[in-house]
Amino acid sequence: MEKRVITFGEIMLRLATPGYSRFIQSSTLNATFGGGEANVAVSLANYGIPVEFVTRLPENEIADWCISELRKLNVETKNIIRGGNRVGIYFLETGAVARPSKVIYDRAHSAIAEVEKGMFDWREILKDACWFHWTGITPAISQGAADACLEAIKTANEMGITVSCDLNYRKNLWKYGKKASEIMPDLVAGCDIILGNEEDAEKVFGIKPEGFRAEQTGGEIDAAQFESVCKQLMQQFPRAKKVIITLRGSINANHNTWGGCLYSDKLYQSRRYDITHIVDRVGGGDAFMGGLIYGLLTYTGDDQKALDFAVAASCLKHTIYGDFNLVSVKEVETLMKGDASGRVVR
Repeated sequence: MEKRVITFGEIMLRLATPGYSRFIQSSTLNATFGGGEANVAVSLANYGIPVEFVTRLPENEIADWCISELRKLNVETKNIIRGGNRVGIYFLETGAVARPSKVIYDRAHSAIAEVEKGMFDWREILKDACWFHWTGITPAISQGAADACLEAIKTANEMGITVSCDLNYRKNLWKYGKKASEIMPDLVAGCDIILGNEEDAEKVFGIKPEGFRAEQTGGEIDAAQFESVCKQLMQQFPRAKKVIITLRGSINANHNTWGGCLYSDKLYQSRRYDITHIVDRVGGGDAFMGGLIYGLLTYTGDDQKALDFAVAASCLKHTIYGDFNLVSVKEVETLMKGDASGRVVR
């Protein structure tokens, strides 16, 4: 079977202040597109994996522009359904040093938020796929989006397709009367691969790492502390074959450490990257997920190498403006081998 991946979720118009300007200072905003599952799709397309992004967008020129951008990046869009009235928007103010970045959402009543059960023919969409990916952002948008996501997961399970999720808890999105803890368990139960960070498992499932404080900041995070989280998630969701935790140490808005751990038959740990001059960290987790899917599909049976590829890919994303991780396999593998010099390539 061809290694074809399907991702499903919302893509938004991203309006960001230039440089490190605050909203109140800015007379212009830079317009690009982004969204968790679309970001993953773009990463995979860059790595040469056939990938398709599925969503619902309105019949207007902004949506046409969005689809055109995805197609330029070799992401298939043939099963995007058209309808509804608007493309969701998010506004980004990039922080610096002690001032954090800020995101303001304007996505209420977007086309995908008003999707209903039965709108997508998942059996047809997934017929040639080997992998389906979603994030916890999609079921947070609306009950209809959660229902559509659950339909896709169940169909993928019936068809023997690998299902992955990024738990991606966003407290500001759960506004339609349901809590993440009410909706997410049924969806995650159908997943083979689960990705999260130090907050997601606690906020959604009440699972905490042993000896770790949620407010912990600074560069040093002990990956071994998270083995208990991985085991607890696998106990709660027995279908899961691998649980992956991303490990971010936040020294300040421009300086983070970055790594990850993967638990399957044992705990695998990555090297830790020291990212001293972050260009754009938005989409860093999606870059990790895109790298992980590529790694698991390409380095079959080598969980350590898959993890290392994911962490290196995401490290590079922190140097790239916009949501999308526009790097090649060669660039990621060069960093994996230890070349972080940044010397000019001639």
